[in-house]
This record gives sequence, C-alpha cells and structure tokens, in this order.
Amino acid sequence: MSDRSPRNRAPQVRPDRVRRVAYQVIRQVTAEGAYANLALNKALRDARLSGRDAAFCTELVHGTLRWQGTYDAFLARSVSRPLADLDPELLDLLRLGTHQLLNMRVDSYAAVNEMVTLTRSELGQKRTGLVNAVLRKISQRSLDQWIDTVAPRDDSLGFLAIAEAHPPWVVAAFERALSDGPGAAPPGDEAVELERLLIADNEPPRVTLVARPGVAEVEELVAAGAAPGRWSPYAAVLEGGGDPGRIDAVASGRAGVQDEGSQLVAIALASAKVDGDDANWLDLCAGPGGKSALLASLVPDGQLTAVEPLKHRAELVRSNLRAIPGDHKVLVGDGTKPTWPAGSFDRVLADVPCSGLGALRRRPEARWRRTPEDVVELRPLQEALLESAITSVRPGGVVAYVTCSPHPDETRAVVDAVLGRRSDASLEDARALFPGVPDLGDGPDIQLWPHLHGTDAMYLALIRRS
Repeated sequence: MSDRSPRNRAPQVRPDRVRRVAYQVIRQVTAEGAYANLALNKALRDARLSGRDAAFCTELVHGTLRWQGTYDAFLARSVSRPLADLDPELLDLLRLGTHQLLNMRVDSYAAVNEMVTLTRSELGQKRTGLVNAVLRKISQRSLDQWIDTVAPRDDSLGFLAIAEAHPPWVVAAFERALSDGPGAAPPGDEAVELERLLIADNEPPRVTLVARPGVAEVEELVAAGAAPGRWSPYAAVLEGGGDPGRIDAVASGRAGVQDEGSQLVAIALASAKVDGDDANWLDLCAGPGGKSALLASLVPDGQLTAVEPLKHRAELVRSNLRAIPGDHKVLVGDGTKPTWPAGSFDRVLADVPCSGLGALRRRPEARWRRTPEDVVELRPLQEALLESAITSVRPGGVVAYVTCSPHPDETRAVVDAVLGRRSDASLEDARALFPGVPDLGDGPDIQLWPHLHGTDAMYLALIRRS
C-alpha cells in the first residue's frame, strides 16, 4: 500500500500571489463587466498589496486589458482551434501570460512557469499543457515581430489597430476627428498625429488632483508630494502615483482626483463672460461630481444645482460637494425633463453621457467593451440634454456642451444638429478661455488630446443663449 503521508507527497507549488490577484481582477472585468480601476483598487486593498507589488499588479491588469484585442490576434495564430472555442477563463490566462512575455520585463521562463502554476491552481492540471505550449510559442517572437506577422501591411488603419491595440472603428473615428475637427492636425500630418495619439492612449495616465478653490491650495498638494499641473491653476500631479486618499485635502473633500482636461472645461464655463446676474449655475449631468465640486467652488456668492438621474451617483455628487461652502443642491432627476422654469440659470454645464473614448488611458477595458452602436444609441440622449441645457439657461447666459470623447458624431455633429433647430443660440469661440494651452486649432470649439496636452480627450462647445 502506498504511503500517503504529507512528507512523501509532491510539494505543492503555490501560484504567485500578485499574478493571482491580477488574474482575478481581469476575470471580474471580462466576465462580470466590472470597471478595471474600481475592481483593482478593491483587490489591492483586500490583498494588502503595496509598493512594487501593487505597481506590478496594476501593470498586469491594465496592460493585459489594454492590449487584449492585439493579443487575441497573436493567440489566434498560436492556438490550434478558434479562440471562440476556448473557455473565457482560459483565454484570460493566455492574455495575461502574453502581456508578461511581450510587454513587460519578465523573464520568459519565469513568466511561462508562473502562468502554468496559476493555471493549475485556478483551472486544474489538464489545462496546464495547453497554456505551457501556447505561451512558449508566443515567447518565440518579440512584440514587433508578432505585429509584423499578423498586422495587414496594405491597410494603414488596420495595421495601427494591431500595432497600437485599438479596435479598427476607434482608429477610424480618431482619424476623422484629427482630419476635420477642432484642433485638427495640419494637412499632411494626420497620419503622424494619429499614430502619436494612439501611442499616448496606451501610456498609463498620471494621477491628477484638483485643489478646489476657496478650500484648498495647490501648494498644499505640492507639500504632500505632488507637482503643479501644466494648464489648470488648480491642478497638481502625483508623479510617482500612489494613493491620493493619503493626502488630507483629498480625504476631506477639499481636493479631489480630476483629470486636467476635465478641470479646464469646467474653468472655461466659469470664466466665460456673462452680463448681469451670475448666481445660479446648473450641472445637468452631474455624477460622479468632480466638475460639480469645481464649479461650486467657483460660483460667486451663488448656488450650484447638480442633477443626476441615478441615486447612487447622486450620493457621489453630494460627497464631492461636502467640503464646498454654500447652499448647493443635488437633485435626483432626468436632465431631459426639467422641473424648473425655462431660463432659470446663468450658466449650464451639459457633460453628457458618451462613449468615453477620450479616457481610454485610464479605462483600458473600455476600448474593447464599446461598439459603434453605442455611439449611435447615445446620440438622441446627447441632443436632448443639449436642448434642455439651452432652454434652461437665460438669454445672455452660456452653456458648455462637454464630452469625454473626440468622436465626431458625439461632438460637432450633436452641436450642429441642435443649433440647426434653434434660432435662439449660437456657438462662441472658446479658445480664449484656455489661456496658455497650445494647439487649439481654428475654433470655435475645443478638442483636447492626450498626445498634445497630456489630458483626456475632452471636447467643449460654448453656446450662448440669445
């Protein structure tokens, strides 16, 4: 009879804890529709990962999700059956291993071994042979060699889609925006600018903070380890990353995490010239409330009304406003169906729901989750919200139509459609409201870009009610 005492059993090799956490986060994102940043932050806290371990885990998660579509093209050449026939949890393991082999400074032998161990732990012994064979095949070429192998050379956009890990429809939309949009590239430079944009879109974003005027100063954030921002007078950047919640001003709500582009469009609305009364401002699509808090801190002796249709997001708005003095209101309601009289406000922000293609740096999974149909389906809501915003502002007041997307069908097309139906509103040149910011093009609307400004690709059109 065999001796089954523990001392005679084969030693159990445990999977690397950081890789296991990363894999479990990736599964939450791909299988359950979780947001990568939220799922990752929770996982890091629960696993008590910090320092180098947290940085390594973050790159494993964000990098794998960011390059997912490109890695699938490589894996399709390395697996003997269609990827659609693989179990999703196995495909995610192969993607995670591919990222380590091609885009990280991880020894090939160690990467394959660790992924085989993780496979055994998560999926069982019988899957380890396939993972070992496929990842060894992946390791035989560099990233550039794989791109040359699978990317089409006779299709420039298709090649960029593989080489820079963006769906082809997104690459085409960015090309349109750079060719014929606000801040368009100079004639003949579109191809170069497009490649620069896609490369910038793949760079991890810096953690940018906002010191909310009247309750915090940039100097306080700098003293806590940040550096002043480039364009916004209220911005500071945590160059080395880290948890912004450790900073007292952020923990108390006097400061917040907010991309510099998001700050600039709110500041532009607050800086536009308005004659007469200027005490009632409206944020028509407020959640989660970063722009609301900045506007509330800028309204002169007045009130900001923030509207958000979802209760849980309205609570986030209230949390963002908690440290801002004043009698500001948060309403749970539909911005397309105002409960206030027409012409009630002096300034209105319509930061409308959109595809989010302007924030792909910080939401790596979004590029593969969004579809062209999403843009089409959002269009009626965007137009309805802009109509409501113009109706809500008084004559002489201003509206800022804002999207975190450069897609032409979500920016100029929406503005042109709504203004084409109205005789009581007109587009104004907003470039003077971005002092010191270069590469704003011919106006009158504004498109910020990751590769030019280091911000999310925020769009703003300034509209005045006549």
